[in-house]
Amino acid sequence: MNAIQSTVEAHAGDLLDAHGSHGKPSRRGEILEVLGEAGHAHFRVRWDDQHESIVYPSDGVTIVHQEAHA
Repeated sequence: MNAIQSTVEAHAGDLLDAHGSHGKPSRRGEILEVLGEAGHAHFRVRWDDQHESIVYPSDGVTIVHQEAHA
């Protein structure tokens, strides 16, 4: 893994950390697809528990860039 960044610039294969709030645990998932346009990007993510969802990044979301994209 490479550096952790809080920006929303991401690529398929990067990881997404969603920090838990209100007593919920943190989650990690792999970004499968970047949707939308620059400045309005959102992601299709496969979480560690193998379910998929669409994520609109906000506070508490960190992108972990993989070395292949560095």
